[in-house]
Amino acid sequence: MQAAFGYVIFGVVIVGAVVAVVSLLGSGQLYDQIGRGGLSLKEDGPPEPEPGGAVYEAERSEEIRQMLIAKNARRAARGEAEQDVEKELSDLVRPRVDAALVAEIRKMVVARNHRRVSRGREPLDVDAEVERQVRDLAG
Repeated sequence: MQAAFGYVIFGVVIVGAVVAVVSLLGSGQLYDQIGRGGLSLKEDGPPEPEPGGAVYEAERSEEIRQMLIAKNARRAARGEAEQDVEKELSDLVRPRVDAALVAEIRKMVVARNHRRVSRGREPLDVDAEVERQVRDLAG
């Protein structure tokens, strides 16, 4: 009886090991799919909009608008005066023009002038062109 018990234990362990190896080899693809499916995030959905594009800017403006509306709701709940959401939104999304940006624009205009002169064209007035580009950028 004792000898048969040893054979049974070794037989079960060996069969179990073979089944474990076979199931491990057969289920390799299953582990790659964990966390994927209809409820997972960032999978096979619409691509994220490119930063700087029209869709990106529209989504960004809409999210900022929602945040400002919620801010106004909190202000109203505290009894404070509400602010103009559209004015605040335009202030937030308007490009900031600082000294470093003006210097970069100036470098670009100077480089453009060098190309214009090398092509035999009249150079631009650097200060006037920088001022025009800053004005166009600021809206």
